[in-house]
Amino acid sequence: MRFSVYQISRKGGRDKNEDRMGYCYTRDCGLFALADGMGGHPEGEVASQLALQTLAAIFQRDARPQLADPLRFLHEALMAGHHQLLRYATQRALTDTPRTTVVACILQGGQAYWAHCGDSRLYLVRDDKLMARTRDHSYSELQQGAATPPALLRERLNRNVLFTCLGSPGKPVIDTTGPLQLQGGDRLLLCSDGLWGTVSDAVITEQLCTRQIADAVPELVEQALRNGGPKCDNVSVMAMEFEAAEDGDGRAGISTQSLGDEVFASTIQASMAGTDAADELDEAEIERSIREINEAIRRSSEHKKN
Repeated sequence: MRFSVYQISRKGGRDKNEDRMGYCYTRDCGLFALADGMGGHPEGEVASQLALQTLAAIFQRDARPQLADPLRFLHEALMAGHHQLLRYATQRALTDTPRTTVVACILQGGQAYWAHCGDSRLYLVRDDKLMARTRDHSYSELQQGAATPPALLRERLNRNVLFTCLGSPGKPVIDTTGPLQLQGGDRLLLCSDGLWGTVSDAVITEQLCTRQIADAVPELVEQALRNGGPKCDNVSVMAMEFEAAEDGDGRAGISTQSLGDEVFASTIQASMAGTDAADELDEAEIERSIREINEAIRRSSEHKKN
């Protein structure tokens, strides 16, 4: 499996960044995930971080080196993240539970599978077309194309009103999709509502179709910050380009072919330490994480030879 990935998160006009994102991979499988901690509830940054940590931990346990059932994994891992948030609130006697949206994607066997809860989105583009996009768990998206009951008119006008998320009192709604066969050059983008709330689907698609992801992602983030103004929401974007095995033309990216069965690599923090300082996730930090992963892979390979 070969893929390229590029990600940026910016605080915008908020006091802190409650978005978290990252990816993990083994030789035969990759997990990409993004979570957006919800304002109006306590410790949104904790909610998004715990959700990603839970996903990564279960992925490390189950991907040996691939998942037996990717869709089942996604559903069960997101539910596990939900229960972790409820447990966190109970242990600390919080009057309200930290809550987060989440979107996650699995690449395995040349196919993509994804799941989401809330309004963090996934976009899939191929050539010059938008092939797929997740549908938000919001009242506005729920009512699109249907006659709107008067009682829901106000909710429809507010795109931020969600009817489900991780950490909510009721059982979360988790939608899953896949498998979808990928082609070399397909691009997937995961983002928080800080992007799509001010940048249209048409612009997102155009940028992904016409530019390299290393150019498209920064431009989309800057557009969102400009359009959002001084009170702009956190903006987090992760994009990956799938490269089939026969595309081995030396392009920059990550190749997993040489990894051993037990090697697991991750850019997702293993603990909550330092989350308060993680307001700006820039490319330098991402590169440091990748270097650490590559060093761990190198040491594992040397250990196996010895």
